[in-house]
Amino acid sequence: MPQPSPTRRTTPEPGADPGADQGAAEVGRRVRALREERGISLSALARLAGVGKATLSGLENGTRNPTLETLYAVTAQLGVPLTAVLSGPAATPTVRGAAVSATLLEVFDDADATYELYRMRVRPGPGQLSPAHQPGVTEHVTVFAGVLRAGPVDAPLTAAAGGHLRWTSDVPHLYAAVGDEEVAASLLLRYPRR
Repeated sequence: MPQPSPTRRTTPEPGADPGADQGAAEVGRRVRALREERGISLSALARLAGVGKATLSGLENGTRNPTLETLYAVTAQLGVPLTAVLSGPAATPTVRGAAVSATLLEVFDDADATYELYRMRVRPGPGQLSPAHQPGVTEHVTVFAGVLRAGPVDAPLTAAAGGHLRWTSDVPHLYAAVGDEEVAASLLLRYPRR
């Protein structure tokens, strides 16, 4: 991923990885292009996604490193998978949120859906709330270490190492490590074609 220019200073959002400013300009360029392609104003997208206008403007200008939560909120309102704004899988981009770090491993496309496969880590401590994705998106998590509570906010599921969780994620959902052990898991998101 390209480095920001030495004269530009990036300001990470709270919860973002301060070392993750690589590619911020490219992510911002893609968000802006998708927004403009859909004829949505900056103010309207910020309002729909539930993020501050200054945050969205900074994201589009490449001066802010967005959290995973912000990227999901914005891409859901644009009606695209997260990978539509990330660099290609060869770069293995990692996005971080309040508790989750997810590294993109591969993107699969078929006639009915796009799939994103991530290696996911969930830190112990406070969990992470993820905004709703577009209608019909499902998440599939296989836990390799630790105990994970995840799923819709009003009906979370729990799985230990070797377990699997599945839910429709077009509602707000959460991820939390249960106990003091970090959770290692795979996350597969399925975005149906409209």
